[in-house]
Amino acid sequence: MTDNNQSHVRVEDGVLLIAVATAENGASLSPDGMQQGIAALRAAGPDIGAVLLVGEGANFCAGGNVHGFAAAGDRAAHLLDVANLFHDFVREIHGVGVPVVAAVQGWAAGAGMSLVLHADVALGGPGTKLRAAYPSIGFTPDGGMSWMLPKVVGLARARELILTDAVIGADEAVRLGLLSRIVADDEVPAEALRLARTLAHGPTAAYAGIRRLINDSVARSLSEQLDAEAASISAASVTPTGIEGVDAFVEKRRPDWGSVQSVH
Repeated sequence: MTDNNQSHVRVEDGVLLIAVATAENGASLSPDGMQQGIAALRAAGPDIGAVLLVGEGANFCAGGNVHGFAAAGDRAAHLLDVANLFHDFVREIHGVGVPVVAAVQGWAAGAGMSLVLHADVALGGPGTKLRAAYPSIGFTPDGGMSWMLPKVVGLARARELILTDAVIGADEAVRLGLLSRIVADDEVPAEALRLARTLAHGPTAAYAGIRRLINDSVARSLSEQLDAEAASISAASVTPTGIEGVDAFVEKRRPDWGSVQSVH
């Protein structure tokens, strides 16, 4: 049972925080968190400069609600509904024009690991562990894991990590590029929020362009990407953000990004 009256999203100092899992049902993926997150991402305006994905409890997200899968009268229909909702959320995260940070406390398994892969920056602690988890219940991946993991670690390594259902410790996760860096376990939420706030008050228009270039690069040749970069940097030079950045550099002062965020 989920509590549809409970808010799983909030805005704090320009950061949209979304709880992807709660302590209920073993820190499994929250349908309410997905629904509220989708609505909040679609409604986000210029006051939102970053997104922070969090888990409410000791773990970031331990995957889907397996007990709910087992109790479903029509498992195939139930899983299709769960996957479609989750995938709508992933599409919004992938397409959002602001940086996405993940505060990866404890376990990020199954759907949780998929979400970590879509974050621009993922912070974990020494106790953080990641695991594909799908083979352990006889399932195949969702949440874009089979698309994103090969891009992060390479095709052969992605096959191994998913097929063997390996538990990936924090140090290994950083080495593989799954986590950006490690901080103390009890500092993960605060440090992730600090980073998200910093990004939220940065050159947000440039961040949007950076995310577009990186996300679109997978479907382009090098020559096509070079053309896209040339067009993007040229366009950026005449935006309020680009003008403020260059002028501040020449005038040897800090850029005032706040003065230009609302005029894009």
